[in-house]
Amino acid sequence: MRILLRNAHILTMDDQYTEYPDGYLLTDGDRIVSLGEGKPSFTADETIDCQGGILLPGFVNVHCHASMVPFRTMGDDCPDRLRRFLFPLENEAMTGELVYLGALFGIAEMLLAGVTTFVDMYYFEEQVARACLEAGMRGYLGETVISQATPDSPVENGGLQLVEEMLKTYPHHDLIRPVVAPHGTTTVSEDTLRACGDLAQKYGAMLTLHVSEMDYEMQYFAERGQTPIQYLDGLGLCNERLLAAHCIHATAEDIALLKLRNARVAHCIGSNTKAGKGVAPIREIAAAGIPYGLGTDGPSSGNTLSLFDQMRLFAVCHKTKNHNRALFPAREIVRAATRGGAEALGAGSEFGMLLPGMKADLTVVSLDKPHLFPVFNPYSTLVYGANASDVSMVMTGGVIRVKDGQLTGLDINRLRHELAGVMGPFRRAATRYADVI
Repeated sequence: MRILLRNAHILTMDDQYTEYPDGYLLTDGDRIVSLGEGKPSFTADETIDCQGGILLPGFVNVHCHASMVPFRTMGDDCPDRLRRFLFPLENEAMTGELVYLGALFGIAEMLLAGVTTFVDMYYFEEQVARACLEAGMRGYLGETVISQATPDSPVENGGLQLVEEMLKTYPHHDLIRPVVAPHGTTTVSEDTLRACGDLAQKYGAMLTLHVSEMDYEMQYFAERGQTPIQYLDGLGLCNERLLAAHCIHATAEDIALLKLRNARVAHCIGSNTKAGKGVAPIREIAAAGIPYGLGTDGPSSGNTLSLFDQMRLFAVCHKTKNHNRALFPAREIVRAATRGGAEALGAGSEFGMLLPGMKADLTVVSLDKPHLFPVFNPYSTLVYGANASDVSMVMTGGVIRVKDGQLTGLDINRLRHELAGVMGPFRRAATRYADVI
């Protein structure tokens, strides 16, 4: 099917940041086949008037735990909540059905915010794949591997087998890209981390984990004379397959090592600053030429799955940290949320730009609202003015998933009702942690 989008301000996000202020874009099947300025002469099966809105590549969320929607607003101000109630409550009350409905609701939220690809790490990850297929969302999905019992495995490191099952089930799928996802440097044993690296190597998969995020993590390795990133390198895991999430406390030596090994970084400014953990050295990471993208973290950690919030926080936090208003111009931040995310996944030749031959993963942001007038700089409009509610159309793989600001294939009200309906046991289990949540 050929779909023509016209009357759009197109941001291609190519090397030259080419724009078409009165642009058109034509898709055929799952690919972009043509784009340019003015009124095209060819016809299409469907024509959409973007009414002067901003057309850009779909946002890429490089780190989240989508199924944690039920945890949203729990213990937002509670220190050390990972151990105090998140791990225990997950083991008590998280089920496959809750993961599926939580993921489907989270995917719906992301689509409405213009996100077309996400990286996920959680339990029952085959249920997240089920949700992606139902919604038409591109997902890099990793079953959590951790050295403790989990909701879907009564034995330590049981996730290893589940990871390999997913790798075998989806070897070359267009939407589902299995990844290897050990939880972190202090929550997974050395032997298991090595096994994770072996799996990633065997199947040619990406490996992602939380690293250099926690103060106690840094202290633990400092007492051993190294950093978490140096530790991973010693295990052979710091390589071109690594997507290192957070890296808040990465040192200059760590950054040099990440660059040397061709590793990549997932930057989660919202959850990191909300938790008071710090602001990652992205200025130095970017200067080193290390690919990086933006992540929301889970609905429990960052509360939102929208990259609009991350872009705005990215700007204000990094400019403030470095006392430099000129640092990270708006178009560089939009790049991080789109093409940068694709490059961090090793998929920069597939999506993340609007060019002929690329995947037709794209977003249209309406400029109808008062807070978006006037527009002198479309990148500044996106970073400093726009919100998820301004997204009018979203396409993944050439299929329209959001039109006129509404989901085309999912009913968000029905999803909310169904999710609330299965949350009863979860809510009851949560009452025992009422003092901290």
